[in-house]
Amino acid sequence: MASPNTAGSKSKRADEVARLRVLAHDLSNSLEAILQATYLLQQAKIEGDSQRWVKLIDASSQEAARINGEIRNALRALSGE
Repeated sequence: MASPNTAGSKSKRADEVARLRVLAHDLSNSLEAILQATYLLQQAKIEGDSQRWVKLIDASSQEAARINGEIRNALRALSGE
């Protein structure tokens, strides 16, 4: 049988993982809005430096979404899914 401290620390860890999963999900939603807005900007006829900035935003937000996906996978593994 687990000691009360062990059970309490497991519960605290589960709560922390659950909170991190909520934050990662919220971050996914924010990143999706950026990705969608970037897509729409790419459909417009933007030229010069503005086009370069749109490409930078797109590449950076895609990389952030990829990293967030890795974080979410790690959190799923920690929570036993």
